[in-house]
Amino acid sequence: MSTHLIQDWTSSEVPMKYGSAQSVQYKVYKKGTRVYQEIRDIDDQEIHTLELPQGMALEKSSYEVLLRYVLVDVVNS
Repeated sequence: MSTHLIQDWTSSEVPMKYGSAQSVQYKVYKKGTRVYQEIRDIDDQEIHTLELPQGMALEKSSYEVLLRYVLVDVVNS
């Protein structure tokens, strides 16, 4: 199955509900017919990989919103 890079590794500071921001990096890629957003910390440790809904074509700002959602609501809950 081939992998197609949609957005290369991008660094981001994500404000958290409590405490300081979290520094992460993420990339968006398509593997077969599925699209994923992979999130890693600054030490290159995997935090989470999110499968995006079928047909979802997003801009960079939308990926940032998903990133914050995953970090605040999924990982830290």
